[in-house]
Amino acid sequence: MTDSTKYLLAEDRLPKAWYNLNADLPVPLPPPLHPGTGQPIGPDDLAPIFPMAIIAQEVTTERWVEIPEPVRDIYRLWRPSPLVRARRLEKALDTPAHIYFKYEGVSPAGSHKPNTSVPQAFYNRQEGVKRIATETGAGQWGSSMAFAGSLFGLEVEVYMVKISYNQKPYRRALMETYGATCIPSPSPLTASGRAILAADPDSNGSLGIAISEAVEVAASRDDTKYALGSVLNHVCLHQTVIGEEAIEQMAMAGEQPDVVIACTGGGSNFAGLAFPYIREKLKGMTVRVVGVEPASCPTLTRGTYAYDFGDTGHLTPLVKMHTLGSTFMPPGSHAGGLRYHGMAPMVSHVQQLGLMEARAYHQTECFAAAVQFARCEGIVPAPESSHAVRAAIDEALAAKAEGRKRVILFNLSGHGHFDMQAYTDYFAGKLQDLDYDAAALAAALGELPAVAE
Repeated sequence: MTDSTKYLLAEDRLPKAWYNLNADLPVPLPPPLHPGTGQPIGPDDLAPIFPMAIIAQEVTTERWVEIPEPVRDIYRLWRPSPLVRARRLEKALDTPAHIYFKYEGVSPAGSHKPNTSVPQAFYNRQEGVKRIATETGAGQWGSSMAFAGSLFGLEVEVYMVKISYNQKPYRRALMETYGATCIPSPSPLTASGRAILAADPDSNGSLGIAISEAVEVAASRDDTKYALGSVLNHVCLHQTVIGEEAIEQMAMAGEQPDVVIACTGGGSNFAGLAFPYIREKLKGMTVRVVGVEPASCPTLTRGTYAYDFGDTGHLTPLVKMHTLGSTFMPPGSHAGGLRYHGMAPMVSHVQQLGLMEARAYHQTECFAAAVQFARCEGIVPAPESSHAVRAAIDEALAAKAEGRKRVILFNLSGHGHFDMQAYTDYFAGKLQDLDYDAAALAAALGELPAVAE
């Protein structure tokens, strides 16, 4: 164990390959199904919206997938990202725990999302794609896809969940700075958006709705493909650079974590840190893995494990995942990136296998943790990341109560510099702990598609 605060890897230690947990799962992942036939989908079913290289990564069971050198070259702008020992937070908590965080806010877009937007832009450009249609919740993915598109000369159209579009004007400005077009969703530009607005003209939107709009645009234009920032296997794959670096950096610190923590919305930053550790867990490492979600959208802790659509307009394949129902509308919250009805199939499968734990928090207790963290460590967490901060602090306090050391590693998936209105509202006492509508959840779950398994 060292007395360092930061653990930095040289650029030549940047991972050369992404890790695919599919290769090591003790039970295979249930396949995605065609909604019309109920049969497993093939590459041809996905070709209208994804480039073939991405489709190949979505279905591969190879353990390692080489990172193309042009992608690694761009990664070097911010990777390897730092591992930081939160010594001042430990002192403030008066805990015997050792708290480490992997800081992904050093990327140009301010979060972990460029880890996948860059390769997705690269593969699309390789196959001659001109335009990308995508969605974003809090704006981190939209910013990241806009950034990646600017590097590869792609036109990017982002459908941003309307409540976040209104809450976060500077996220919109960042996307526009990178050259993207940002549209509030639901919008009148697509059939799926118009249908939502006809039923609810004041709809706040959701990630499921925004996905429908972006997929519809991609499927209707030959020059356009779709890009997704979370949930799917290839996205989880690209994010594993986080965990691969963290394993090396924890070795530099002379410790290994007793618990690994990340927030969960669609599952990408969780997968990025946790999947390499789940590989080690399968090989015998003693480590707990915890996913943390908002109590207002509790996919892992209250959802049903079933086949469902990934979008509200039912344009996507059916995937088996923890879901609140594709028509479920979460209440508005400042953690817009976590307001998604489903969880990544791989993350859902990992939970079903008992390889991870899940817990849910309300937003005010997460903001309290974020403020404490900022006043100790100087970094203002994104509202999504504050859920992981909350869990890490609770783990440290539990170690204090037990009088035992505990090594805690969490993913600080992004900074909150574009989310300061949320902090302003918190300090003014305007944030409410919103609970989901139990009747609406039951209704949404009652509409799950019938699938013979």
